[in-house]
Amino acid sequence: MAELTALLTSEGLRLLDSLGPVETTGAAAAAVSRLRAAGHGPDLVAAVVGQAHLRAKARAKFGDFADRMLFTRAGLEQATRLGVAARHAGRMRAAGIARVADLGCGIGGDALAFAGAGLGVTAVDADEVTAALAAYNLAPFGDDVVVRHGIAQETDLSAADAVWLDPARRTAGHRETRRVSAADYSPPLDWAFALAASMSAGIKLGPGHDRAALPADAEAQWVSADGSVVELVLWSGALARPGVRRAAMVVRGEETHELVAASDSPDAEVRPLAAYLHEPDGAVIRARLIGDLARGMDAGMLDEKIAYLTSDAPSESPLAVSFRVREVLPLHPKAINAVLRAADVGTVEIKKRGVDIDPSAFRRRLTLKGATAATLLLVRAGERRQAILADRV
Repeated sequence: MAELTALLTSEGLRLLDSLGPVETTGAAAAAVSRLRAAGHGPDLVAAVVGQAHLRAKARAKFGDFADRMLFTRAGLEQATRLGVAARHAGRMRAAGIARVADLGCGIGGDALAFAGAGLGVTAVDADEVTAALAAYNLAPFGDDVVVRHGIAQETDLSAADAVWLDPARRTAGHRETRRVSAADYSPPLDWAFALAASMSAGIKLGPGHDRAALPADAEAQWVSADGSVVELVLWSGALARPGVRRAAMVVRGEETHELVAASDSPDAEVRPLAAYLHEPDGAVIRARLIGDLARGMDAGMLDEKIAYLTSDAPSESPLAVSFRVREVLPLHPKAINAVLRAADVGTVEIKKRGVDIDPSAFRRRLTLKGATAATLLLVRAGERRQAILADRV
């Protein structure tokens, strides 16, 4: 609070804007020394340099918006990427939502997207400092956004058409936090699920949340952004699509692709390795829609327990990464090194699935001196462990 009080002054904000992004710890140390030598107090210097460093890190999630926002480290770690939040806001607009209550708003990342889409927002956070930062970040939207320091369970929802809940999945704090079990989320999941059963809602959870604990009547949407599965959202009421209970949304740059189904999809048939190998996006795997993806690609499973697909023809599906198979090798460094030398391969991307191998340790056993690049997939198919030398398509 002392740092926040020092920062939220005309002097503090001018100093922060003049400093610009601080990208490394070395640059942060230099900035501290420079500002202290100029006569600025320790609380102000700590706040300004800390914010400049967080702004630099936040550009990955918020782009240019980060340059006028304020953060805590824990708040930034837990914030939704702006591009993903914008897609959630689009769903709300399409469902006719006019005002949303963002319960557990954090530093205001989701509320920023909701307000940017033209929705009225009531943003609430139980932490006083975090609520103050959210109020600053959302100030440009004026009276359309109300930020309150309060408890989700005590919030008046009479004016809201829908709620957005991002239960705290870490211990309280602004810097060093640790994950807690689902039983200790705040607000409690039982309360959040009961609220979602009574009104339109979106509940953001970790992508690895226990599937058996998900409400049966909600739409469960796993989201990946640029190759990483970032969240699971449960949608209810007007925000849930009729007949959809499983969805995988894949965001790549400005493009969005999605696979939806009424339930987990049955697996595809197992086939021998063919000319192409395909790795489904993590959101498809989490949603258990691999079978539907395989059938849409005219592909089969490499193994009934391994999330790799194989086909005779290439695929341009944005829901999977494809590889053209060069050669299948025994999973022994000596045999692999001989092939890498003959193929003039000096740069190798190593992927593994179904084998207990540390890719970093395995890489150290390879002789990489060639001029070309390839991918090495270490896999189990049936009872066989094998290495597949391939090229990304």
